[in-house]
Amino acid sequence: MAQSVKPISSPVPDAWYPTLAVFMLAIGLVVTASFFIYETTSSRKNRSLAKELTTGVVASVFLGFGSLFLLLASGVYV
Repeated sequence: MAQSVKPISSPVPDAWYPTLAVFMLAIGLVVTASFFIYETTSSRKNRSLAKELTTGVVASVFLGFGSLFLLLASGVYV
């Protein structure tokens, strides 16, 4: 009665984890730096909430997935 069950596997090959971690963390840090530069160089009157939120979300997503792939590359399977 039991049918053959396929094991759960990652949609991303294990060999790509270190590369994805480096690139995603690098992109996240660059976007974070641009956010910091934008906040320090623009006056309060000229700031755009939409630009701040968009930049923050993009940086957060890249840093989050970069951290995930860094953990997976180092053998911590979460």
